[in-house]
Amino acid sequence: MAMQMSFRFPGVHWTVSELTRYVQDLFENDHQMHDVAVIGELSNVSRPRSGHVYFSLKDEGSTIQCVMWRNVASRLVYFPRDGDRVIAYGNVTVYPTGGRYQLYASAIDSVGAGDLLLQTDILKEKLAAEGLFNPDTKVKLPTLPASIALITSPSAAAYHDMLHVINRRWPITKVQLVPTSVQGSEAPVEIVNALTIADDLNVDVILLGRGGGDVEDLAAFNSEDVVRAIAATITPLVSGIGHETDFTLSDFAADVRAPTPSAAAEMATPDQNSLREKIHGDSERILEIIATKIQMSSMKLDEIDGMLRSLSPTNTIQISRQRLDHIRSVYVSDIRNYIGSKRLHLDKLDHLLFSLGPNATLDRGYAIVTKVGTAEIISDSDVISKGQSLDVLVAKGKFEVEVGKIASQE
Repeated sequence: MAMQMSFRFPGVHWTVSELTRYVQDLFENDHQMHDVAVIGELSNVSRPRSGHVYFSLKDEGSTIQCVMWRNVASRLVYFPRDGDRVIAYGNVTVYPTGGRYQLYASAIDSVGAGDLLLQTDILKEKLAAEGLFNPDTKVKLPTLPASIALITSPSAAAYHDMLHVINRRWPITKVQLVPTSVQGSEAPVEIVNALTIADDLNVDVILLGRGGGDVEDLAAFNSEDVVRAIAATITPLVSGIGHETDFTLSDFAADVRAPTPSAAAEMATPDQNSLREKIHGDSERILEIIATKIQMSSMKLDEIDGMLRSLSPTNTIQISRQRLDHIRSVYVSDIRNYIGSKRLHLDKLDHLLFSLGPNATLDRGYAIVTKVGTAEIISDSDVISKGQSLDVLVAKGKFEVEVGKIASQE
């Protein structure tokens, strides 16, 4: 294929597109760029919904952008990961829109873990053996933090994201920014200094955060000095570094690891709306409990009052008086009835006695005969003699007679 070139006379300027096409033609006409094998360390690996795979391949001195189309990526047995050391095969050309050269990968083979990833794994094992990641040393986060220190870059989106979440969820807390760079060669020293400052502020919790990035961007948070500084922090600390799939050694040393800076702010603060609803609900339940207690206490007091009244001497006396009055009325009535019945019985007996007495007999015409001068009643004619004087008592009067003749008893 003949290389198409635009000839320009001296003093005539090229457009950006013309220059880019010229460079692109150089790559496409260079057969050495048609089938290359490049060894390096992966970073910024991503696979969007389109199915294409985008990644960077780098070594100590340079980085090249790479693309693997969906039809090729779908046949991968090994899927590339950040930090892996690989050999990428393909052709090199220019991406006109971005004006950069890149590798269009047709295959990829794993060589092993990259140098940076390998160093991180070795450091992780070392620090874990020293107990810096021990779960038993983790400090519980406060429920209602009054003050929070943010360790991040003031120009980073992570700072504004965390601040927005805190102001939305728990606006009464005091927020203090401890600024630091979050990537670059100076970042580890600055982060260690920021941790020392924040720990001396006497805040309730520290948030350490930054947004996502590749392995190199997050390298400061894999620094041994930074990890040791986090482990030595007395104040409860939440790490929110990178995206959900990003893990750094700082996450293992922190008291709580959050997947993102925003999530770190959510973990460190209560939601005021949920708390308000909980307080309202608890208040209602407390009022119900108090009302029930008052009702039960009132019933108990009424019961005690009734018992005291029943045991009161005054009440006992009143009851005894009432009982005595009742007994008196009953007994008086019974006595009166008894006397009445006895009186009636006596009257009957008196009438009977009267009817059976001598006076009643005399009234019927009978007489009582006694010897003169004595009370001896004569009831047998054999005890008297002719010419004997006898006293005769009749119903109305008494007279003396002399026995003239004694009749036979036959």
